[in-house]
Amino acid sequence: MSKVGKKPIELNSTVQVQISKSSVNVKGPKGELSLTIHTNKIYVEQKDNCLFVQRTTDDIEAKACHGLYGSLIRNMVKGVTEGFERRLELVGVGYRAQKNGDGITLQLGYSHPIEFKAVDGIKITAENDTNILIQGIDKHIVGQVAANIRKLRRTCKKKSWKSRKGIGVSNEKIW
Repeated sequence: MSKVGKKPIELNSTVQVQISKSSVNVKGPKGELSLTIHTNKIYVEQKDNCLFVQRTTDDIEAKACHGLYGSLIRNMVKGVTEGFERRLELVGVGYRAQKNGDGITLQLGYSHPIEFKAVDGIKITAENDTNILIQGIDKHIVGQVAANIRKLRRTCKKKSWKSRKGIGVSNEKIW
């Protein structure tokens, strides 16, 4: 049995869960998320203040889905209660970020500024000129937006020390 899948998902009093045959809806103080489930492999049941993910069979696909859906539902519960965030850091002379409506404007050494619009449910802020904060309730979308911003000017560790510049994750060692 999957170690991640068999762990119960604890719910606090602010989270409401609706389980139907093919979906799980989680509603909390920060928003609402839903997930479609493979009904022939996995089912979800609620007992007291815990959710349990169970398998219907012991085939390989059901075992793989067991841990996956346990993690996805756990991330949904955490997202609607606490939320997720990613921090990016701009490294380079003249590199800066500014808040612009619902997105940000980036100066990344190109001949023109780059405007990046926020996706629905995502909040992007420029904490100062060189730090970007991405917040949201869906972990996958927060990570994808961070990756899309980072793709605009990725840092490269293989270059000489003079040309190490770009957008990196805030806890990543660039030098």
